[in-house]
Amino acid sequence: DVVGIAQTGTGKTIAFAIPMIQQLAAKGGKGLILVPTRELAMQVAEAMYKYGCNLNVRVLAVYGGQPYSRQINCLKKGVDIVVGTPGRLLDLVRQKTLDLGRVSSVVLDEADEMLSMGFIEEIESILKETSAHHQTALFSATMPQRIKRLAGRYMREPVSFSIGHKQITL
Repeated sequence: DVVGIAQTGTGKTIAFAIPMIQQLAAKGGKGLILVPTRELAMQVAEAMYKYGCNLNVRVLAVYGGQPYSRQINCLKKGVDIVVGTPGRLLDLVRQKTLDLGRVSSVVLDEADEMLSMGFIEEIESILKETSAHHQTALFSATMPQRIKRLAGRYMREPVSFSIGHKQITL
């Protein structure tokens, strides 16, 4: 498991995208990426598709404000990576249209933002639905106490890294 602390714009998406895609290509399984907003869900899904298109990685973004029918149809056809907001992901789990039992890799992107938006209960409910044997990566710009507690509950011996932002002098 991995905890990464880095400011926006430092390459966190590619830091989790490439390893996840390589792991899924080599070992199978499914990937799940939780993000705080629909805009970030679309952005991350597009990046995952771009990085994994040569390996035929099927990616689906799920978020509120979009009809359930399209998302459910895509899930029934099969996807390798689901990128979504906690509320919509939990809705799909509760409707039994999203099975998290085969998830081998989970990423919590912008974890501090998700917690500040009040998604802690949804995140915990989603994590409880995943296999006990998945890898978890948590990425955040800051490391408040709530994130430390979340990591302590749901991560196994995480390796932590922090990338500070560079000071630019003009």
